[in-house]
Parts: sequence; C-alpha cells; structure tokens
Amino acid sequence: MDGELKKLKIEAYSSIDYGDKVTEFVVMFNPTKYSQKYEVEYEDASGQGTSGSSQTFGRIKPQEYTFEFLFDGTGITAEKKEVSDEVDAFLTVCGKMDGDIHRPFYLQISWGTLISRCILKTAEINYSLFRPDGTPLRAKVRAAFTENIEDELRTAEEGKNSPDLTHYRVVQDGDTLPIMTWRMYGDLSYYPDIARINGLKNFRSLQTGMRLRFPPLKQTAAS
Repeated sequence: MDGELKKLKIEAYSSIDYGDKVTEFVVMFNPTKYSQKYEVEYEDASGQGTSGSSQTFGRIKPQEYTFEFLFDGTGITAEKKEVSDEVDAFLTVCGKMDGDIHRPFYLQISWGTLISRCILKTAEINYSLFRPDGTPLRAKVRAAFTENIEDELRTAEEGKNSPDLTHYRVVQDGDTLPIMTWRMYGDLSYYPDIARINGLKNFRSLQTGMRLRFPPLKQTAAS
C-alpha cells in the first residue's frame, strides 16, 4: 500500500549464498538519509620514460553504503526500549563473531528500492543523553557497509555478456523469458532450455524479482 511505513531491515545469513537466514534487526527509526559510494578503479599504464599515462580499467569496486541510525530510550516511541540493549542487538546481528561460522554474518539490507547484500565494515557509536546513573538514553550509530557479492554473480551483474560465462539476471517488470534469452544470447530459441535449467514449469509466469541462471551456450545446448 502506498504511503505505508516500512522500516529498514537488516537480515543476517550464515552463508554467502544467502540460503539460510539466521536472524534480523529492524531499526527503531528510519534514517533521514544515506550515502552510496560507487568507485571505479584504474591502473596507471604509462611506460618507463614517458611523460603521459593512460588509465587502464581495473575493476568496479564493491559499493559502500553509510547510514546513521538513531536509538532513543526516552519514551518518545510507543514501545520504550533500553538503548544499550538495542545497540547490542544491532551489533550482534551485524558485526559480532558467530561461533558456528567463525565470522560475522552475511547481511542483506532492505529498505524501499534499496536491497544490498553486504557486510558491516565499521560502526561508530555516539551516546548523547543519560540518566543520572549514567545509563544511556540516546545513541547515534554511524554504520558503513560494503557490498558482498560472489565473484561469479558480480561478473554477471557488471554486464559482461560473454556467452562463455554463466550469468544471473533478476526479472524486471515487463520481462519475458524469450526477451531475456534474446538479450543474453542474441537468439531467443534457447528460452525452452533456460526454462528447464531454472525449473520453470510455465515460462510465461515469471515473477518480478525472480533470479534466473543463464549458463554458457555450450552448456545450454548440452543440457
């Protein structure tokens, strides 16, 4: 429903394929803004003894997102919560070592049009209001997350449409399987194979947001 309040959610997973959700954290207040850093890395390709230099493309670095989250225990919300408990819950989901996988969880941030699979890089916590006994009543957490995508999937999402690579594509509004197959291979006759590879019983019933696998042409023909 348009206008419905949806809070930013951080889901935690135990594996990089995001198949096993462990827990989640929902923010107390949505951020008023966030920053997104997009960086292209180049290498200096100048030869020895030359004065000029050409920049050779290296890679597109993982995107970074920075948020500022507010935690308040003064009772301005319907449900009064302890700030220290909420901050600890945030850190437990996002940044603390998990004993089973021996590392922090893999994260997925969801809010509006933003969906990012990432990991927490830094979290700076500032407390600004206290009870007489020193218990914090308000805190701001400035958290930086870095995109975390498997190399194979990253290669696909960067648009390297070589028929010798496996690619993954997310179904958008208006997409059909023949159209997506044409974009990938330049030949829509492969769409029955793609339907079979992805376990689609009816290729006409694609759902927006569905992720489809497009293998190399030689594998498609052999399937």
